[in-house]
Amino acid sequence: MQRRTTFNTKHDIWISKTLSGLLRHRAIKEGLTISSEGFVPIAQILNNRYLKSKCTIDDIKRIVVNNDKQRFTLRTTETGELEIRANQGHSIPNLDNLELTPITNANQVENVIHGTYFKFWNSIKTQGLYRGKRNHIHFASGLLGNTNVISGIRKTVEIYIYIDLQKALSSGFLFFLSTNGLSCK
Repeated sequence: MQRRTTFNTKHDIWISKTLSGLLRHRAIKEGLTISSEGFVPIAQILNNRYLKSKCTIDDIKRIVVNNDKQRFTLRTTETGELEIRANQGHSIPNLDNLELTPITNANQVENVIHGTYFKFWNSIKTQGLYRGKRNHIHFASGLLGNTNVISGIRKTVEIYIYIDLQKALSSGFLFFLSTNGLSCK
């Protein structure tokens, strides 16, 4: 297995952000074919107006392998076509098969933590957490620096909100694990 390292070239960061935007939010608007699992053919990505002539298939493969938060998954279809998807963070409707594993027992994860900022705190205190235009609210299973925490909390957060998972599950809230280990609701 290849070792994951962060990439820090401006070009790789730009490609990663562009892929995130396309795969999470703009695939349909851009006319890309997106499966119910969130996968889009790489050929369509490479021909998209944002990335055409600005990145190669090797760039995308390198970014998928080296992304420290494991934001993307590549797969090859039965017909040999290479596809990519964002593992979480979508606002595109009807993505029903994102390989989200339901959490049915509070013992399945050590912690459920949401990171946020002071500017949102008063709203959260009065209205609760809000998913906005996204399909899920995102959580991490631990704090940054823990070896098993891949994604879910930005480095710049100012407030950590710990969820009592047992109480939340008992109250009927649904939580899931995505392929990069991120808890979602």
